[in-house]
Amino acid sequence: MAWLPKLRVATAAVSALVNPLRRGVRAFGSAAALELDYDYEYYEYEQAHRDRHPAQLKVDVGGSAPERGVQWVLIGEPGVKRHAYAERLSKLLEVPHISMGTLVRQELNPHSSLYKQIANAVNEGKLVPEDVIFALLSKRLEEGYYGGENGFILEGIPRTRMQAEILDQIADIDLVVNFKCTEEYSLKKNSESEFLPIGNSKDVGSSWKENAHVYSEQAKSLEDYYSKQKKLLNYQVAGAPGDSWQGLLAALHLQHVNALSSSHKLTA
Repeated sequence: MAWLPKLRVATAAVSALVNPLRRGVRAFGSAAALELDYDYEYYEYEQAHRDRHPAQLKVDVGGSAPERGVQWVLIGEPGVKRHAYAERLSKLLEVPHISMGTLVRQELNPHSSLYKQIANAVNEGKLVPEDVIFALLSKRLEEGYYGGENGFILEGIPRTRMQAEILDQIADIDLVVNFKCTEEYSLKKNSESEFLPIGNSKDVGSSWKENAHVYSEQAKSLEDYYSKQKKLLNYQVAGAPGDSWQGLLAALHLQHVNALSSSHKLTA
């Protein structure tokens, strides 16, 4: 992978880059609701997919291996089940699905060298430090490179412009798919929102509104960042992943890949 040297240099520089960028950045939600629980709904989903095998090197429709597979990022509004889309795209394009939430949770065991840092942040209601987050991501990408992976579908990060800037020091992102709920679907999903605080609260409504407002501010900055790079694709979600999948394929111009994949399954 051409980006491996870049990854190594960036990994060493992440700590120096994070501290200046962190100044003036507002965080939303608790550590458990944000850095630890990037997409908590994914936790139960992944239990049924523990035996996934590493993706094989991608072969294009002409039967030849390209220089590398796609390096896409999925961002967007809470509650749209980005992990489900990431899983489907991962299988279709034969690149691994990297979930930041999963990487963090894997370190929440006493045998991990990062356990204390992550556990302390969660227990104190703080955000897991960006240097820890990106150290985990950098390690995962390098392991994937040596394991024969040649691309990825990343979700769970970035959530802020600061994180996007750090990510650009680690990997060359081709495309950022931004999942946005239609108004009707947003109203339907409100009761299941990721913004709802964990634990008892006498002012849930107020907390939800405050967190939603901060999320909106951060999301706008993130969208502007990728839009200026001409890497942003907005996709309106009007229903569950199963209902929106064909529309996403059309937006990504992947219908032919999906048809080819289906054909191979039928003739296998």
